[in-house]
Amino acid sequence: MPGHWEGDLMIGLERSAVGTVVERVTKFTLLVHLPREDGWFPGHRTRNGPPLGGYGAAAMKTALTNTMSTLPTQLARSLTWDRGKEMAAHAAFTVETGIPVFFADPHSPWQRGTNENTNGLLRQYLPKGTDLSRWNPSELEAVAHALNTRPHKTLGWKTPTEAFHEHLLLLQQAGVASTS
Repeated sequence: MPGHWEGDLMIGLERSAVGTVVERVTKFTLLVHLPREDGWFPGHRTRNGPPLGGYGAAAMKTALTNTMSTLPTQLARSLTWDRGKEMAAHAAFTVETGIPVFFADPHSPWQRGTNENTNGLLRQYLPKGTDLSRWNPSELEAVAHALNTRPHKTLGWKTPTEAFHEHLLLLQQAGVASTS
């Protein structure tokens, strides 16, 4: 059943990060831009201060809410995340979006296998050991587009975009009353 998503955080140098969200059935990928907070600069860390790296719980909730709110409700049924502290505001996210958040068991990446595989593919575009904040939202959208237009054997050689649009069309057809 489409509409169940898996999410994770890709961490880069200098406390940079990009959120990844993948739909389980269609493999459709959304990337969440997480800019650094005001006041951040390399080497500056305030003990017990707010996370300025861009992926604190409040920043993650806001960015993820903005990203997931663009989806039709029928294709936003749930989100499964790892146990990272960036999702500490998951209850507020659920209240704002209506999307329940579930967490994988500790040390169980196979429970979010689609997302883990996608993160491996994303490393072709966002290599380990780089500052992920250097990519702006439009560049991240281009990376997501590259992944979403790549045919998958598991989808019968369709692209994730094609598979996602098929589900959107089915939703639209189901919403139209028959006149016969």
